[in-house]
Amino acid sequence: MVAVIHANSSLRNALNYNEQKVKEQVATCLAAVNYPKDVQDLTFNQKLSRLQNQADLNIKTKVNSVHISLNFDPSEKLSEDKLREISDAYLQKIGFGNQPYLLYQHNDAGHPHVHIVTTNIQEDGKRIELHNLGRNQSEKARKEIENDYGLVKAESMKTKLYELKPAYTQRVHYGRSDSRRAIANVLHGILTTYKYTSLAELNAVLRQYNVVADRGGEGSRVYKNGGLFYRILDEKGNAVGVPIKASSFHTKPPLKYLEERFAPNEAARQAYKARVKNAIDLALLRDSKKSLETLAKAVEKEGIKLVIRQNNDGIIYGITYVDHKTKCVFNGSDLGKQYSAKGIQDRCAPHQLRQDDLMPAHATKQTEHNYSNKEQTSCKDLPATTDIGKAVEDLLQPAEGNNYAPHQFKKTKKKKRKRNSNTL
Repeated sequence: MVAVIHANSSLRNALNYNEQKVKEQVATCLAAVNYPKDVQDLTFNQKLSRLQNQADLNIKTKVNSVHISLNFDPSEKLSEDKLREISDAYLQKIGFGNQPYLLYQHNDAGHPHVHIVTTNIQEDGKRIELHNLGRNQSEKARKEIENDYGLVKAESMKTKLYELKPAYTQRVHYGRSDSRRAIANVLHGILTTYKYTSLAELNAVLRQYNVVADRGGEGSRVYKNGGLFYRILDEKGNAVGVPIKASSFHTKPPLKYLEERFAPNEAARQAYKARVKNAIDLALLRDSKKSLETLAKAVEKEGIKLVIRQNNDGIIYGITYVDHKTKCVFNGSDLGKQYSAKGIQDRCAPHQLRQDDLMPAHATKQTEHNYSNKEQTSCKDLPATTDIGKAVEDLLQPAEGNNYAPHQFKKTKKKKRKRNSNTL
């Protein structure tokens, strides 16, 4: 069994995701635990209100929505009663046994799995600490449940079938679902979790899910008024369908909202620069004749997506690094000259790039040429996930740790004034 935990600030979005699956007839709501009514008698608003009312007991806690998926081996045929029993046992073991929660069985994947929607705010208003919940309580609970119920152990699984993407951030395919809802799901999973410092850096992440934030042309009314559209892209990076205004979404993520995140994100991501730089240096140290393509594959094993920008003449002018493990986006030049497009090309052997690693030149012109001088010369796009061997884990940890502070906040040591011996 594999447990995946996602915490965020919107109970409504978590519930919407699962209820939509029910409408599409690929999921069933199995239980509403610690609710005053049976699950079949509850409306959407009643399901949400029970959770939201409890979350509102602690208004200081912004991250109050917990969405958990429990995933089982394809060989395991578990009844609905057994899924309820396992889910309840799991929540008891991680400290959520007294919380109200909704349990959904999903049938949209090649393996059995359930989703749990709950809150970490307790009846007395105190919050359940989420820090290291997955690594500590969840891992212990998982192993105990595997033994108690005779489940296939996560360690024995041959593939990483259950390394699921966040519940909301699934690649959008135009025409398969409602465009506004599909984009909203992606935005919910990206906007508040990734550390980006420009619109182009945000698009580096959004493009992986076939979504882009578009300001329009410089002469357009949208651009002049500081407006923003969100669009769906096809597999070649071309915009398809009708653009949707930012104000049309429930969370209303306009340009001003995004720009307010840039400065805090800049400070928050500093401690993680060393991890990306070390991953690149290690990959090139092991093989100094690596091409750009093999370098991209090497850092992907560390959860870092390397995306190349080139113009219509095939000249490379930018590189972006999106680190999914720390959820940070870096322009190559932000890491230093040797990690810029020119620096990396100088350090690599001649290359033949994969199409997946390239940012289409026409897409760049359509959506990113208007942002700022910094963005026009920087390289922002796309991500990936995975882990490298434990042997180099310590080396790849952030060098500054939690003690990083921006330069302007650091105290300077005052010099002592020498006392003049002639003055008494």
